[in-house]
Amino acid sequence: MPNVIIIGGGISGLSAAYYLNKAGVRAKLIEKAAHLGGVIRTSTQQGCLLEAGPDSFMAAKPWAMDLIREVGLADQVIGSNDHLRVTYILKHGKLVPLPDGLMMMVPTKILPLVGTKLLTWGTKIRMGLEFLRRPPKAPLADRSVYDFLLDHYGQESIDYLAEPLLAGVYGGDPREMSVNSVLGRFVEIETKYGSLTRGVLAAPRPKGSGSGSLFRTLKNGLGQLVDKLKGSADVLHGAVESLERNGSGFRARVNGDFIEADQVVIATPAGDAARLLQPWNGNLAELLQSVPYTSSVTLSLGYRKDTFDHPLNGFGFLVPKRERKLMAACTWVGNKFSYRVPDDMVLLRCFMGGDALKESDESLVEAAQRELQTIMGIKAVPVLHSIARWPNSMAQYTVGHEQRLKQIESIVQGIPGLHLAGNGYRGIGLPDCIKAGKEAATRITS
Repeated sequence: MPNVIIIGGGISGLSAAYYLNKAGVRAKLIEKAAHLGGVIRTSTQQGCLLEAGPDSFMAAKPWAMDLIREVGLADQVIGSNDHLRVTYILKHGKLVPLPDGLMMMVPTKILPLVGTKLLTWGTKIRMGLEFLRRPPKAPLADRSVYDFLLDHYGQESIDYLAEPLLAGVYGGDPREMSVNSVLGRFVEIETKYGSLTRGVLAAPRPKGSGSGSLFRTLKNGLGQLVDKLKGSADVLHGAVESLERNGSGFRARVNGDFIEADQVVIATPAGDAARLLQPWNGNLAELLQSVPYTSSVTLSLGYRKDTFDHPLNGFGFLVPKRERKLMAACTWVGNKFSYRVPDDMVLLRCFMGGDALKESDESLVEAAQRELQTIMGIKAVPVLHSIARWPNSMAQYTVGHEQRLKQIESIVQGIPGLHLAGNGYRGIGLPDCIKAGKEAATRITS
């Protein structure tokens, strides 16, 4: 039976621990923070369920639901209230609804596109011509998301569709993001059909994207999943001070003591992995260090409903970079998911950019109130707030990420017993991280 250390107790490390334990391998999991789960953290205040990190996962990706079923939480799964789903974009200080029929930024319905006030007629005509005039093309070298979408739909579609939508997922800049790594399916469609619109309409829908909610979560928060997983390994809280090669295995120094293992899963941000590997594999460390990360702040504000003076029709709004101050997005929590907010409360979940990290809690609450008053006209005073700061938490798949990943994986394959997992490689969402942890466990036990 292999002797395994897992470094990092986020969802990737916990998933690796679960699947190892299921196969009969009890790993030792090392986490420097006081809590397990990484950015997943659920709490309650005044009856409101607060998610400090992700609040849901994409239903179309199966790995989260697979794990949830295996740990016995399937009966706790709820879907987003998609009959209420309207997302607004801030344009010239006003909230404008996204037109119906968009797949990310690709239009699939004519009338909503024609009628939207979000785009000018020049952009609408360009998007229509994209459907009619673009022949298939041979695969191109990796490009930025910006260059890719500018070629298809023009600048305004990036400013008021692609950038705010992608910022909500990656927190990054389309001018730097790799289209092959971030929008790989659209690149495949371009190669086959030329037109993204024509290709989306003609291509088979991805498995799992049929009927049902777009997003899913757990009734009592994603912390339920962490609670189910944390017994899958022997947990040691402490920082890994060093990781050394020890013959055919490894030894990690934690809290001044050495722990030996013949298999190690590093399930940390890529930069933390680089620090551990630098003393004995500089090439791998340099590649890992080149994966950039962005930071974010999540701010939840709770109001008494009888003081709240704005109708909430939809899921919330996104703020494009060209109109952004600190706030990048705001979710109207009670509309998106049931069981989150008491009938006499309103809960807003605000996403602030990395610049917000340096602000005090008081300054952040005041800034959010100012922006919400400007955008939504809210004058009510919140009766609760909760702030979560996530420095260097969101990996950025910049142009060339595919090639970098091939180099990383090639080096790792030459180091028996070393496994990497986390959001720095092949997806930053909850299902992607679970998949990475499961694959690491499978490599160890197969």
